[in-house]
Order: sequence, then structure tokens, then C-alpha cells
Amino acid sequence: MFAAPDNTISLAENRTALRHPVRVALEYAAARDRWRDLLRYDPDQRFSARIAGDADEEVWLMGWLPGQQADLHDHASSTGAFTVVSGRLTETVARRAVTELHVLNAGQSRVFGPGYVHQVRNDGPDPAISIHVYRAGGRAMRPYHLDPLSGPVRD
Repeated sequence: MFAAPDNTISLAENRTALRHPVRVALEYAAARDRWRDLLRYDPDQRFSARIAGDADEEVWLMGWLPGQQADLHDHASSTGAFTVVSGRLTETVARRAVTELHVLNAGQSRVFGPGYVHQVRNDGPDPAISIHVYRAGGRAMRPYHLDPLSGPVRD
């Protein structure tokens, strides 16, 4: 049997730190009442609104009209994930001189970490909605361009 020493203090469980960012994104995606009134579509640029956040984690809602995109970027030291709530998004991941293309439909997610260079865009015919979770550094975005010989180069 396990015995705890007399001076042991029970700490409250920190569930946020234990949950994977995809789980967080999926939970927010399913809880439309938490963000429905925030959603907008802007014809000039991709829409974004912060849904929740604290010192460790930020959750953002994004609305994408057909043709809108986030330029090639990374998130500095941040880790996180995004989930498509509705519509379809295309993610291009740039690694060296090779790019990978991922088409994401509603319910699908992608994870990112430091040094993960990607571009997200709505190539579909309909508006798209996504939920993004950022940790360890927030929503910082550092721009890149793609050199055909060496791959992603930070601007």
C-alpha cells in the first residue's frame, strides 16, 4: 500500500496542461454557442477573434472566405493545433525544398510546433471556419518566403 508523508500537500489538477491542443480545438469546435456570436466574414482579409486564453494557452476562431489565406509563416516558439469546423482548408507545409499539401475537411486537425513553416488557405467554393490553439508563445507569426532551391527562408 502507498503511504503519503504527513507534510504532503495535494495540488489541484491542471487539466489544461494535460490536454493535447487538438482535444482543446475539438472541444471548442463542438461548443458553437461559445463563439457563434463572434463569427464574421471579412471580404478583405481572413477574420480572427480570440475566444479564450490565459498565460499558457490561447484559443482563436477564424473565418475564411473562398480565396483567403494566411501567408507562409511559422509561430516562433509556439506549439498548438487547428481544427476545421466547417468548409475545407488547404495547408502547405514547407520543409527544406520540399512542400507537403494537406486538404482538411470539417473535423480534421493539424498540429504545429517551433520551426513548423506552413501556409493555410481556403481553396474551396464555400466559407470555412477553424479553431486554433496556441501555446508557449501565443499567436506570433513570423513571415517566410519559399526559395525553390533551399526551401523556406524567413523574411
